[in-house]
Amino acid sequence: MSYLKEFKKITTQSLQIMKDRDEKISMLTCYEYSMAKLLDAAGVDVMLVGDSASNVIAGHETTLPITLDQMIYHAQCVVRGTDRALVVVDLPFGSYQSNSEIALSSAIRIMKETGAHAVKLEGGQEVLESIKKIVKAGVPVMGHLGLTPQSIYQFGTYGVRAKEGAEADTLKKEALMLQEAGCFALVLEKIPAILAGEVSKSLRIPTIGIGAGVDCDGQVLVMHDMLGINTDFHPRFLRRYANLGEIIPQAVKQYVSDVKSKGFPNAEESY
Repeated sequence: MSYLKEFKKITTQSLQIMKDRDEKISMLTCYEYSMAKLLDAAGVDVMLVGDSASNVIAGHETTLPITLDQMIYHAQCVVRGTDRALVVVDLPFGSYQSNSEIALSSAIRIMKETGAHAVKLEGGQEVLESIKKIVKAGVPVMGHLGLTPQSIYQFGTYGVRAKEGAEADTLKKEALMLQEAGCFALVLEKIPAILAGEVSKSLRIPTIGIGAGVDCDGQVLVMHDMLGINTDFHPRFLRRYANLGEIIPQAVKQYVSDVKSKGFPNAEESY
């Protein structure tokens, strides 16, 4: 694939070039070394070390429990397995909301301790000063508007956001604010496709959609969802590209059977 040869290393500038020439950006979540190597070799442009690790790795109901130290650990693992992709790390709940100094400290820890390339944080006007301070310190920031999972208890639902005029207008304004604050890209989660298209056209920076339609400049999914590892999650926006939730148990059952029947190891598999 020609794009793999062109971008030997994806940077924030690479994403801007992709938007400018209408080449879509691919992004997946990743949390560990072995999978990072596979995703990187397959040509994923951006790997998001998401706070969704709280759900799919740790088994929590929400993203809120995961800590900054845990996010740093996952990011270290992903960076070691990555040669080409841009690695973006979520700032977890509690690591940036209280004030901009704490936000900057959290972002610096991630950059220094993981070798990642950027951070992501959720919210609009309320986190504007934190974004400005982090960007001013030289750390690239990806924004996130629409459904922001760290605010789930405030929303009370994982339903589509910005369906009504007032909330849609606010989202448009905040998207421009985040761009002017220095964000290099913006995630739009679970908002109407028409609105996402309007926002994407209004911004200079790339948008990455999840449940936000095809007119965003790129798309992101949670790796465990799109590979069918997590079988309990069935949102409308999710396309499963594999069914590892069936394949893995079948393989393990065969292994257990072979061990029990003394079929493994055989003579060729023994020293």
